[in-house]
Amino acid sequence: MNSPHKTAIVTGASQGIGVAVVKAFVERGFNVVANSRKVTQSTEVAASKQVALVDGNIGEPATAAKIVATALSRFQSIDVLVNNAGIFFTKPFTDYTAEDFESLVSTNLEGFLYVTQLAIKQMLAQRTGGSIITITAALARNPIRGVTAAVPMITKGGLETITQHLAMEYAKDGIRVNAVAPGVVDTPLHRRTPKEVMESLSPMGRVSTVKDITDAVLYLTGAATVTGHILYVDGGAHFGRW
Repeated sequence: MNSPHKTAIVTGASQGIGVAVVKAFVERGFNVVANSRKVTQSTEVAASKQVALVDGNIGEPATAAKIVATALSRFQSIDVLVNNAGIFFTKPFTDYTAEDFESLVSTNLEGFLYVTQLAIKQMLAQRTGGSIITITAALARNPIRGVTAAVPMITKGGLETITQHLAMEYAKDGIRVNAVAPGVVDTPLHRRTPKEVMESLSPMGRVSTVKDITDAVLYLTGAATVTGHILYVDGGAHFGRW
């Protein structure tokens, strides 16, 4: 996996999991293009010889085009794409508004679609394969009573499905497409959630760390014959009751 000649794109890269993934790739010799709406204002990730920062809403085609153009002009290739950008919030199903739905679709689905299309086009042109990893959610297949996330899970479930379809579509091209499905993770997203509540959502009674998710991303990046896989990092929440 170590190669100073390889380039990774990471979306949602201004905090939490995204920042950790950027730093992990840099430590392994990758060049990285990091994106979020205001990534250039982040105090946790900075531009450098190995890191290019691209501001912009990932749900807009122009942002995706700018990210890919930056990767090619600065580093001449796209070898890995980590679709980390995403939003999540809970409400009773009947309280979700049209604006809520549009926001979820824009970031979680359009934010995946446009940049992934362009990345795959470039990987096909390079003829050297590639790896695409998307952060989904264990909750998509494992509803938990009291966690009223039905509408956000429309988007996360869709990402799981397209992960497997694309894995099959591009298997012969050497482009591997996988996903990491976290349970509850100790990130800024959950800064207001009591620790005991987060722990209750895992059979292990343990909240995943950002490093746990980053380790899963790194594994899938280098796992040469793993594709179409949803890697659950949720303490076992996806397969049973507790």
